[in-house]
Amino acid sequence: MHMFIDEAVIHVAGGRGGNGCLSFRREKFVPRGGPDGGDGGDGGSVWLVVNASQNTLQAFRYKQHFTADRGRHGEGSDCHGRGGGDIEVPVPPGTVVHDEDGVRVLADLLHPGDRFLAARGGRGGRGNARFATSTNRAPRRHEEGHPGEERRIRLELKLLAEVGIVGFPNAGKSTLLSRISSARPKIADYPFTTLVPQLGVAEADGRHFVVADIPGLIEGAHTGHGLGMRFLRHIERTRLLVHLVDVSPASGRDPAEDWLVINRELAAYSETLASRPQIVVASKIDAAQEPERIESLAAACRAGAIPFFRISAVTGAGLSDLLHTIAARLDAIAAEEAAAAAADDKTASLEGFAAS
Repeated sequence: MHMFIDEAVIHVAGGRGGNGCLSFRREKFVPRGGPDGGDGGDGGSVWLVVNASQNTLQAFRYKQHFTADRGRHGEGSDCHGRGGGDIEVPVPPGTVVHDEDGVRVLADLLHPGDRFLAARGGRGGRGNARFATSTNRAPRRHEEGHPGEERRIRLELKLLAEVGIVGFPNAGKSTLLSRISSARPKIADYPFTTLVPQLGVAEADGRHFVVADIPGLIEGAHTGHGLGMRFLRHIERTRLLVHLVDVSPASGRDPAEDWLVINRELAAYSETLASRPQIVVASKIDAAQEPERIESLAAACRAGAIPFFRISAVTGAGLSDLLHTIAARLDAIAAEEAAAAAADDKTASLEGFAAS
C-alpha cells in the first residue's frame, strides 16, 4: 500500500577533501627540481533539488543517509586531485527544510529546479608546491583535506494548493473534489474515508487552480484527536478555504455549531490559518429535510459577512456558481497581494532614498 509520507529526517554529509601531496621533482639533468606536490581535490556536496514528479517524501522511508564523493589526493608533478562528485537528492515541490530540532527553517523549496545546499564538501589540502618561497625552496609542508559538512536535517512537506477544503469527516469533501476536478479520491459513507490529503485541479472562467481535500477535523483535533490535525500544514499555503458543512439530518449535529467548532480548531492550530478568507458551503442539500438547519448556518455567515453557498455534490446543484466565486475570489486575493507587494517595494525605495 502506498503511504503518504510528509515528514522525514535525513543525514547528509559532504565529501572529504583530498590530501595535498608532498613531492619533489626527480628528473635527469634537473638537479634542483623543487617541490611539485599537487593539491587535493575538493569533496562533493549534497544538494536538495525539487523534482515535480514527486509528491511525497516516501523515498526517505528507505534511504536516510546521503554522502557525496570525497576528493582525490594530489600527486607529484603538480597533478591536482580530481574533485568529488556532487549528489542531488530529489524532493517534491513544497518541501520545507528545517534543522534537526525543527526550530529553524533553512530553506523553502517551492518550484521545480529550486536547489538547497544541504552539506558542503570539504576543501582539498594544498600540496607542498604551494608553500615554496624565495627563502624556503624545498618545503616539506602539505595539508590534509578538510572534512565535509555533516548534519541531520528535517524535511516537511506542505502541499501547494490555492484552495483548501476543510470540514468534519463525512461532510462531502472528497465527493466535491471528485466533481470539480479529475481527482478520484476514495469515497464511502463512514468517517475518515480520506486518510491522506488529496489534490485536484479545478477550472472556472478560464482559470485553473489546485484544490486540496484535507482529512476531516473533529472537536479537540488540536490536542491530537482524530486525523485531520496532522495534515493541517498542507493548507498553510492556501489562499482560500472552502468550509464544507453537512446540513443533512444524518450528521446528527447542528450545522452552525459544526462551523464554529472547525473554526476554533483552525485557530488553535494557527491564527494565520484561521484568518484565511473563507467560503462556507452547505453540502448535501439534496438530503436536507429541515430548512431551518440551513438557515441557522446562513444567518451565522451573514452576521460575519462570509460568502455562503448551498450545493449538492451528488446532483451538481450549486457547483457552477461556487466555482465561479472561487475563481473570482482567488483573482481578487492575487490582486491584493500584488498591490501590497508593490506598496512594500515603494516604501523600501523611499526609505533607501531617505537614507542616502
